[in-house]
Amino acid sequence: MLDYEEFEESLTRLDSIDAARVIGDGKRVSEVHVVARPEKPAKQVVRDVQSLAMARFGASIDRRVVSVVQLTPDKIRHPVVERPALVGVKEDPAGSRVDVKVTLGWQNEEHVGKSHGPTAASARLRLIGEATLAAVESLYPDAPPLALDAIGPSSIGMRTVVTAIVVTTSDRTSEEASVGSVLSQGDLTEAAVRAVLDALNRRLSSGE
Repeated sequence: MLDYEEFEESLTRLDSIDAARVIGDGKRVSEVHVVARPEKPAKQVVRDVQSLAMARFGASIDRRVVSVVQLTPDKIRHPVVERPALVGVKEDPAGSRVDVKVTLGWQNEEHVGKSHGPTAASARLRLIGEATLAAVESLYPDAPPLALDAIGPSSIGMRTVVTAIVVTTSDRTSEEASVGSVLSQGDLTEAAVRAVLDALNRRLSSGE
């Protein structure tokens, strides 16, 4: 069963899409309507929709069911929810170890999260993800503890998608896993931070 509300919310996370409406039954999507910015060709927007659907939800969408309307930004009116924004990522290697610092901006303040670990390439995204969570926890000190379950890139067609799984616990007997994914535009650093934030999107929006 495809969560259409979550799918719509994920689509609006793409830089090219400002609003989305998805119609379907179960895992079969019959219609996707998006309002997109004019900077990117409509065919490219359709491919972004297909890539995100497959990478995050395992859903295959026929390009013919995706309808794209492109408007200039000043003609779009929709509520904006303030969320933490990425300010920067700094990596300071020292021999076989590295210190990672992620800085998030929120309400005119900067919040820093840090992690420390080996310089191994296989550990890099995990350290960035853990530093991101540390920064988020400084934003919400009363929130349940967060843990990075997994993070990594995957190839969908000709594109690279970074996916993060974040686990939260409210007591000793229950846990909740959230998944976030972001299309990488090149360097995986920024995509790793945004994937973690995407996994926490609903909690950050509601303050849970």
